Amino acid sequence: MKLSAVPSYLVRVWLAALISTAAFADEKPVSYYKDVFPLFKRSCNGCHHPGKLKGQLDLTTHAALLKGGKHGSPIIAGDPKKSALIAEVSGDEPNMPEEGDPLAKDEIALIERWITEGAKDDTPANANSFKLAAAPSYAAPPVISALSYSLDGKLLAISGYHEVLLHNAAESNLIARLVGESPRIESFAFSPDAKYLAVAGGAPARFGEIQIWDISSNALAQATNFTPTKAWKVSSDSVYGISWSLQSDRVAFGCADKSVRIISIADGKEVLKFDNHSDWVFGTLWTLDGKRVLTGSRDRAMKMIDAKTSQFIDDINKLIEPVLCIARHPKEDVVVYGGELGMSRSYKISDNQGRTAANSDVNLRKEFERLPGPVHAVAYNADGSLIAIGGAGPEVCLHDSKEAKRVATLKGHEGAIFALAFHPQAKEIAVGGFDGYVRTYDTAKGELLRAFIPVPLSKEPIQRASK
Repeated sequence: MKLSAVPSYLVRVWLAALISTAAFADEKPVSYYKDVFPLFKRSCNGCHHPGKLKGQLDLTTHAALLKGGKHGSPIIAGDPKKSALIAEVSGDEPNMPEEGDPLAKDEIALIERWITEGAKDDTPANANSFKLAAAPSYAAPPVISALSYSLDGKLLAISGYHEVLLHNAAESNLIARLVGESPRIESFAFSPDAKYLAVAGGAPARFGEIQIWDISSNALAQATNFTPTKAWKVSSDSVYGISWSLQSDRVAFGCADKSVRIISIADGKEVLKFDNHSDWVFGTLWTLDGKRVLTGSRDRAMKMIDAKTSQFIDDINKLIEPVLCIARHPKEDVVVYGGELGMSRSYKISDNQGRTAANSDVNLRKEFERLPGPVHAVAYNADGSLIAIGGAGPEVCLHDSKEAKRVATLKGHEGAIFALAFHPQAKEIAVGGFDGYVRTYDTAKGELLRAFIPVPLSKEPIQRASK
């Protein structure tokens, strides 16, 4: 029907309705959570988050925004002209953001209108909660990023989505599912007193979390609705490489914000923060006497820290390639690292004062053969005689730790290897990675013992690897 055929009074009613609707939409209050916070996240939070408080200002939450920084709150509710935030982001050459494109005029106008309307917070109550209503359901095996045997060798912990799966190590059957908030599990470790499992993970660019799980027989017997004994969100990004103190009273871990931290298990309080790395920190470990912590970072350095005072002692290695993973010899202060360029090297854990102006690598013990891509996992066996190395390729190399020669090659995987764990008593090693299978091998013969998918599947999986 042509518009000219419609009675004029109906046209007027229709136009009036459109204008009214547009006016109503324009008058709809600005949402902090849906409209303003995304602008802060895109353009501001890179310099104003808990790990990098420029001007002591945190813009990651409404409460932190109102609290302000060293110059007070950047907004005055109801008065955008008196709000310092608007002045900082406005003009032909705005002061903020220092890096990246300036906010568009309509984006500034949106923030101004939000302030005029009272700068209200409409963040949903569950906006920062990642809790699942039930254990996750899997249609295919998830990538395995971490593996660890309990000290008695009876349990094998395996990473999943939002969870750690505890298996009976001898029978490969599922005992418990430790479901937490962190979507991605980066690392975990059993405590020296055998009471707890510490888990490091998080949601990238959202939060880093430490979970402590009671893995005593009584707790596992009540695995229904199993929840962490303790859990703390400790940073605004993922955390990695968790390790226990000798007394099982503290854990150390690395962070994507370039820091190393130690927290008390009793209350979650931070007892040490080390900021001398210049890139992500992927690994931590304690020396045999428990007095020092060694760290490995993408900045290529392995740094030694006094665990009590947080004093930086020294880099123990020559800076050659980004350090992606580290493991300590069980009986000696010796560490092996896996690097981004495919190399693995072992070092004496000691200060590097013997180096000269030529930057000699005085603590270097052994250099292992190069892999075809980054090394994602390294591990020592129980007596320190073997080192396992896995990375971008589908094979794991077993090396004699003293001679550095390869003694076996573990095959059968499809895709990269991300996790390795030697059995503490038997001559076995568990391997996991991209294809989602856990495979255990006889380390004396290099033969496959068994392979299994560690998660329950909701349907028959695509067979991506032979059993």
